[in-house]
Amino acid sequence: MPTKATKRTKTPTAMRPDMPIGYSASGAKMKFVPWSFAEQRLTRSHNYWICSTRPDGRPHSAPVWGVWLDGAFYFSTDPDSHKGRNLKANPAISVHVDSGDEPVILEGRVEVVKLDRKIDAAYHRKYKMHLKDMPPPVTVYRLRPVTVLAWREKTFGTSATKWKL
Repeated sequence: MPTKATKRTKTPTAMRPDMPIGYSASGAKMKFVPWSFAEQRLTRSHNYWICSTRPDGRPHSAPVWGVWLDGAFYFSTDPDSHKGRNLKANPAISVHVDSGDEPVILEGRVEVVKLDRKIDAAYHRKYKMHLKDMPPPVTVYRLRPVTVLAWREKTFGTSATKWKL
């Protein structure tokens, strides 16, 4: 059931991700990346990796185009594609920006939403095409992440950051 998007008004609190203590330098002070680091990469990335689960439990990863808008990630896929069938069976996904050196990873559950002018305009600004002009069935998914992870590869031991939304 489509629901109205709301904009995040408060910057989430950064914390250390759940990882073995040996992944960070002993006694090193954490220098979390700011929320703006995550939002910048989510906004500017061209390709995103969607990781879903097949009904038999096997993982499935596929690149998609998408937009970060008002604290949520929007993308589309045909409901009969592997991604679409996976998401119908299990809406839990992770989404990864295209950089492995400065990754941002979203985790949560997607929901199908109605394509509106704001989403379509953001998509057009970024990719120079309208979702509304795609052949049916155009299914738009929204991920309001529950967890966001990000870091800088060169300083992973002190920059790895987690936000619970």
